[in-house]
Amino acid sequence: MMRAVHFGAGNIGRGFIGETLAQNGYGIDFVDVNATIIDALNARGEYDIQLAAPGQAKIHVSNVDGINNAKDPAKVIAAIKTTNLITTAIGPKILDLIAPLIAQGLTARVQENKTPLDVIACENMIGGSEHLKAEVYKHLADDVKPVIDEYIGFPNAAVDRIVPIQHNEDPLFVSVEDFKEWVIDASQMKSAAKHLKGVHYAPDLEPYIERKLFSVNTGHATVAYTGKSLGYETIGDAIKDETVVKQVTRVLAETRSLLLAKWDFTASELEAYHKQVINRFKNPYISDDIARVGRTPIRKLGYNERFIRPIRELQARGLDNSALLETVGRIYHFNEPADAESQKLQAMLKSEPLTDVIIATTGLKADSDLVTKIVKSYHDAAK
Repeated sequence: MMRAVHFGAGNIGRGFIGETLAQNGYGIDFVDVNATIIDALNARGEYDIQLAAPGQAKIHVSNVDGINNAKDPAKVIAAIKTTNLITTAIGPKILDLIAPLIAQGLTARVQENKTPLDVIACENMIGGSEHLKAEVYKHLADDVKPVIDEYIGFPNAAVDRIVPIQHNEDPLFVSVEDFKEWVIDASQMKSAAKHLKGVHYAPDLEPYIERKLFSVNTGHATVAYTGKSLGYETIGDAIKDETVVKQVTRVLAETRSLLLAKWDFTASELEAYHKQVINRFKNPYISDDIARVGRTPIRKLGYNERFIRPIRELQARGLDNSALLETVGRIYHFNEPADAESQKLQAMLKSEPLTDVIIATTGLKADSDLVTKIVKSYHDAAK
């Protein structure tokens, strides 16, 4: 049986990447520091997924186990030595933390196993695998790097599946939406023969990453920040409000115009894709808190993130970005007590001039016309 080492045994790891790997006949070594989940995986070797859709069909996943990388890093290294694939769904900020262990595993592997291997970061970020590669290489000896270059690929990936907030009695049970999309950059692969069913292999990943980031991520966050400004607490309640639907529709029309200007998508296919995105947000089987979707606002305001990047690129092309700018104004008012970044942002706004905060969070230049527009959108959002 083919085996995969997967870092991250959370809901996305089990409910999306794990499900896809299992459907392709892979046994999975889940790596995580969550002792409850790892112990349950080892005790049972299987778990169930439920689709958040009419009928709520169940999918059974078997031939799985767990490795606690905090307690047993040597076991992770041993698994990497013989595995057929490495994947992650652990969160962009955690990639740097697992890089040293992956470096040790790959170093041990190439000394005795020259079978080509791909390491795929399935994260909500642009260039996730390339970022992980850069971090891994910081922990490789110079004489090992050429061997890793030859046999280990780090193909970027785009992943898309909404996992609703859930509190299950069974720590392994997970509910996920029925839609899923996993795209891998085929040009960066080393083990090109091992194509997974249910995964799309593209010669160039960037159009798909931008389509997802500027549609699902930008759209979901727009629902959250617009809904929060109107007093809603859940995405499900917010998306029932026509004001919210109108705002997310306007935002997606703007990002659609950018995607059409940059890539070879057709207007009709992007319109259908965006209609599907809004219907996914309306899925009554998915309950998501605005506090969760809107969390880490400083990260979401980043220069290359889901709002400022399309705003910049639309501006450069002379295209409308007014709805996106309106949403950014609302982000600065997002005050969520449970989110450290939200509280940090609110503290910055109280102690520093608004313009300085905007420059610091967005990375825009002080003389940028966009800074002036965001200042206006901030004040408009307060009305």
